[in-house]
Amino acid sequence: MPELQELYGRLRKYMFYFLSIYVLGWGFTDYQSIFLGLILGTSLSFFNLWLLVSKTTRFGEAVANSQKVRSLGMLTRMAVAVLGVMVVIWYPHMFHWISFVLGLMTYYIVIMIDFFLQTIRTRKQREER
Repeated sequence: MPELQELYGRLRKYMFYFLSIYVLGWGFTDYQSIFLGLILGTSLSFFNLWLLVSKTTRFGEAVANSQKVRSLGMLTRMAVAVLGVMVVIWYPHMFHWISFVLGLMTYYIVIMIDFFLQTIRTRKQREER
């Protein structure tokens, strides 16, 4: 699955860009709880992305070897989100809950951004031919 690993490399790069912007926002603005919520949510979202890619890779290998696969880890990813919600509830003075939820959705946003960028790149390559 080289395409999946290539996609994961691009998504990982975008996630690091978002995290670096959030860390700069946390360090240089007065909205520290908002950016801390974004950092926590995006970090957990990044972990969920890694889980999804690793489970998908294992799924592809199992299908290629005619083996059974239990799941793609939806319950694990939900448990990670619940763990993050518990942290935000325990420390409401540190984390802004809306920004945490937005951070949890970051990898979906990153996937959409990558899709649009790849669509534009593909169209340009077709036009050049």
